[in-house]
Amino acid sequence: MCRGKINLMDLIKITDKMQQLINDLGSLRMSLRVFAKKKAESIAEYEKNVAKTIICLKNGIEYELDGNKVSNPPTTTAEKIARGICWQDKLKAEESEAMYKSLIINIETIKEQLNGYQTILRYLDSN
Repeated sequence: MCRGKINLMDLIKITDKMQQLINDLGSLRMSLRVFAKKKAESIAEYEKNVAKTIICLKNGIEYELDGNKVSNPPTTTAEKIARGICWQDKLKAEESEAMYKSLIINIETIKEQLNGYQTILRYLDSN
């Protein structure tokens, strides 16, 4: 590219890249809604299952966790035991949250890339 002249091919390449990033942002925005709902649902499911497990434990229903049987534990440990019993639901909730956060980071990264291309366009336009 010659300094002082806007190279049309460079301009087309940059605007094409920017358009692709804008399209990606649109797709990610739609995905964000889905992942936010999935995150909320998985957290709610985990909390609901912990509560149900505590109730069942306190009502004398026996559970097994890694070969250890437990029923009617002391109130001070019932919640911790219930959380341990519901570990798979917690894992799903953590995975959903991680995916949601990852998506937000991807969106921020694309926004930064767009800002970079806008800076390049301003530089080309000023020359």
